[in-house]
Amino acid sequence: MRSLRGLLTTRGRAFVGAGLTLAVAGVTFGFRDLTRFGVLLVALPYISALLVRTRQTRLRIERQISPDRITVGQDAHVALAFENVSTTTTPVFLAEERLDYVLGDRPRFVVGRIPPGRIRIIDYTVRSHLRGRHHLGPLGVQVQDPFGLATRNAVLEGTADLVILPWVHPLSASRQPSAGVGSEGELAHLIALHGEDDVTIREYRDGDDLRRIHWPATARTGDLMVRQEDRPAQRRAVVLLDPRPAAHGGSGATGSYEWAVSACASIAAHLCETGYAVHLVCPETVETGRVTAALQIHEILDVLAVTQPRPQATDDLMLREAQGLAAAGGFVVAVVGPRGHEVTGRLASLRQPGTSGLALVLDSRSFGQTQDGAGGGALGPDEVGQHVEALRLAGWRAIAVNRDHTVPHAWAVLTAGTVGGTR
Repeated sequence: MRSLRGLLTTRGRAFVGAGLTLAVAGVTFGFRDLTRFGVLLVALPYISALLVRTRQTRLRIERQISPDRITVGQDAHVALAFENVSTTTTPVFLAEERLDYVLGDRPRFVVGRIPPGRIRIIDYTVRSHLRGRHHLGPLGVQVQDPFGLATRNAVLEGTADLVILPWVHPLSASRQPSAGVGSEGELAHLIALHGEDDVTIREYRDGDDLRRIHWPATARTGDLMVRQEDRPAQRRAVVLLDPRPAAHGGSGATGSYEWAVSACASIAAHLCETGYAVHLVCPETVETGRVTAALQIHEILDVLAVTQPRPQATDDLMLREAQGLAAAGGFVVAVVGPRGHEVTGRLASLRQPGTSGLALVLDSRSFGQTQDGAGGGALGPDEVGQHVEALRLAGWRAIAVNRDHTVPHAWAVLTAGTVGGTR
């Protein structure tokens, strides 16, 4: 009886209370009909609870998410399929999908009766303003009797994951004028994203295109010589994300760490499109050993979707991995915070002679309180500028960015402006 009492709704308990009152009054005053009516009011909720508890229904749940990877702010459509695998028709029930809080309110819907072996599909839409791997499910089910006197709650196991990718901004490779962001000056040469093909000279062979005859070499040797263009090796780039909580300010979608993740995603996508082999250096790639592999853009976005700030214990390992990659050739792009001159000095040493180093130094004060709990006043007024200057003296192109600067604008200034010139 006690277990049945736990199934009663507020209405059911009210029925029991009213029934007991009427039954006692009927016995006290000798009204037999009133007593019978009171007993009926007491019995009806418990009969309903017994029927709700003993009715067995088995459901199979499947979720289809389209698409299963979306960008921040986009919608994903979820098709929730209920299959009745029992031998009886299901009752009408209330279903509530359990979601991570960043996906919005939990969708609730009433599901009608489902005959044995049949499937009913219900659609709903979710979106998120935060990147990450978010869970859909399990599903909560609530079954009530027709009078609303008793209810039974159950949880249908089974979950699905929805990956929210960081926002990727389209970046331009064209020359653009400097517009501040920590640097001023005239237009500078654009970082070469495409070099010339390697050209070698060889003797003419039957069938060669006469337009490839190299006349200076022909005149020098006395034999017909032609140009042979060899396919150059794929260029390499290293993109480094600073994971230190102390180097970032603000929280959530407006924090500097989210700005840095979006910047790394946008830069990596831009470099992949222009033919670079991109290595991503962040805690997740270092821990899994994928830092040495050139990743495709979808792999990079998957990693950046779930990356999180890490304690400074990861600094040394990340910088050592980045040092090995930079020493093998290619240029380095770093999105870093201003904390720690020792770390900045080690970062500056990553750039190899004859290669380029690009750095976006985040002014974490402008994003809010630092993630280690320090206020904006913890950084001196020239702290960001000192780190930028240290990188420039080491031959890097470096600028300071704050929360008012967009990723495309910062990239345009970094690649087109004269960084490190007279200010």
